[in-house]
Amino acid sequence: MTDDVRNIVLGVIAAGLSASLGWIARTYLWKRKLRRKQAFFGLPDHSESLLVVNRDAGSADLAVHRYDVFALLELAALIKDCNAHADVITQDAARQGFGERTEFCVGGPGSNRRMAAHMQAMLPGVRVNVDPEPGPDRLAFQIGTERHRMEPGLAEYVLLARLTAGQEGPGRPVFLFCGQRAITNQAATRYLARNHERLYRKHRDGSFALLLKVVNSQAYGPDVVELVADVTRAAQTPLPATPTPPARTTHRAP
Repeated sequence: MTDDVRNIVLGVIAAGLSASLGWIARTYLWKRKLRRKQAFFGLPDHSESLLVVNRDAGSADLAVHRYDVFALLELAALIKDCNAHADVITQDAARQGFGERTEFCVGGPGSNRRMAAHMQAMLPGVRVNVDPEPGPDRLAFQIGTERHRMEPGLAEYVLLARLTAGQEGPGRPVFLFCGQRAITNQAATRYLARNHERLYRKHRDGSFALLLKVVNSQAYGPDVVELVADVTRAAQTPLPATPTPPARTTHRAP
């Protein structure tokens, strides 16, 4: 074997080893990224999850708003990326507790009774004004001592939460997307899809509640979202009871 042939053979072997090592490294990094994503969403391979759909509050029929449908599609893509499966049910058909399967619950408490139950049980520091009468406080959020009013089309709020209800170890979390309008629900799911790696690094498999603001949705749709604050502590601290006003006493002349 001449020196030229030997150099060619060694070059081919080196190139093969380099390609193999590169493939192994890429596969390792891809699997590690997938495992982190599965841990954050509580979705190991071939696991089952629950998508709880609300109803369109502005429709007399049992319809789902189109922005909520878009939100469900974004969540379905996340679930598929984790090699898991989703079962879609309506908010009035959900009869299981939390922790059995990862749950994604979409819609405010006025249109989703499942959301109302979760918030009462796990976010006692949050109140949503579901009064149908028009007014400046309609659909406003009260979180602790702070109140966040909606400016339709300009500044709208949505609560994004990951809750584990005190589970120990790797459990099945509940994700809440509680927005003042349907478009804010989609904005929250999109925010989660874009930022789940950062949220995993910060919160790992713990609970959190984030208040997001959707900016100028009439021009930008669900794409421009700002993080207002991490409201986990305030949302999990029960609001003080509202004192009952004393009864009025009527004095009659003798």
